[in-house]
Amino acid sequence: MAPPMSANTFLKALRDEGLEVVEVGEWRTHNRDGHGAWGPVHGVVIHHTVTSGTEETVRLCYDGTSALPGPLCHGVITKDGRVHLVGCGRANHAGSGDRDVLNAVIAEKKQLPPTNQYNADGNVHFYGFECENLGDGQDPWPEAQLEAIEKAAAALCRVHGWNEYSVIGHLEWRADKIDPKGFTMKDMRARIGARLK
Repeated sequence: MAPPMSANTFLKALRDEGLEVVEVGEWRTHNRDGHGAWGPVHGVVIHHTVTSGTEETVRLCYDGTSALPGPLCHGVITKDGRVHLVGCGRANHAGSGDRDVLNAVIAEKKQLPPTNQYNADGNVHFYGFECENLGDGQDPWPEAQLEAIEKAAAALCRVHGWNEYSVIGHLEWRADKIDPKGFTMKDMRARIGARLK
């Protein structure tokens, strides 16, 4: 059982991994903690934003929408490879997903089960990174951005003593999601695993 990181620990972990970090607004206290539990944490979920442009993407992830208030993740990874911190605590990013997947992540299993249920609250147990991309399979993923995703996920894994199998895509958590589209989580986990070694 891993308690969530403090804001200072989160920030230090990312910077120690060599990332350029941008602190946005009151990110240290910006969360949805009054709307459900936060922790214990068991892993990291990678998303794409279906947006274009750094300023618009970061604003959306910080503020959210009337239907889904922000923060919509903990960090936004933009195409230039920077990580914009928008929340610390419970965030509206993962939603309900499959408890069998959660159990596989906790056990750090290489093979995830298929998602066919919505019986676990991912916002309790996962850190989330939203990555700036249109999510159409055509919008490119610059190497700087892919490297930042790798580093950000590895940074959190280091703090908690997790391996690469603690990192999943949103599509592996919920059957109705396609993100991230444009690279595979198998390839990203291989990158994260190599970095952790």
